[in-house]
Amino acid sequence: MRRKKKNGIEWFEFELLQKFPEVRHGVFRLGKEENLPALLGSLGVEKGVKLKQCHRADILEVKKYDAPLTHVENYDGMVTGEREMGLLIRHADCQAAILYDPVANVLGTAHCGWRGSVQNIYQNTIDAMVSLGADPARLIVCIGPSLGPENAEFKHYREELPQSFWRFQVRPTYFDFWKISTMQLMAAGVPQGQIEIAEICTYGNPETCYSYRRNKATPHHGTVSALM
Repeated sequence: MRRKKKNGIEWFEFELLQKFPEVRHGVFRLGKEENLPALLGSLGVEKGVKLKQCHRADILEVKKYDAPLTHVENYDGMVTGEREMGLLIRHADCQAAILYDPVANVLGTAHCGWRGSVQNIYQNTIDAMVSLGADPARLIVCIGPSLGPENAEFKHYREELPQSFWRFQVRPTYFDFWKISTMQLMAAGVPQGQIEIAEICTYGNPETCYSYRRNKATPHHGTVSALM
């Protein structure tokens, strides 16, 4: 990831998306909800959609909206072929992913905590993008800072996680969800070389990242992406 700054606002961008200038994107320290319009503006985007996320795996197809910021409930992923519509994901320890097909010009984003991993929200997001003309073999997928394997403890993993995840234990009760996500994306048809995971642990980097597991009540990051 690389750091950018404009008008006093800092954010991170993904290396794999640098050759696609039509995708404006950034991972921000969001802080308060009222900061959202400023984050959009720093990317030159005037309108956006923000989800009220619910740790499920339902995907919204985003159309044109007239409001500067539209709130939609009960989804954790979005896909669109529309231009100049910012897709916003709020997250602390959960993964926030940007998915892009540069041939079909279809953009997707997903909020993926451990429940999203269990429900395989990445497969659902890719299926929704395919319905708009995307091909999994062309997808670029980028996942920002999230809970890393050294801090992802699941004491009750036998009840919470499927057996297919158990081989990703790095030590007893601790799991590598970065590798779990890579496994799920590759199973959906995304080539490994087209997957970028920041591998920045939110829990382990208190100076730069928010973490619910570390601090409980905490502000959030905001991952924003838009086709221009």
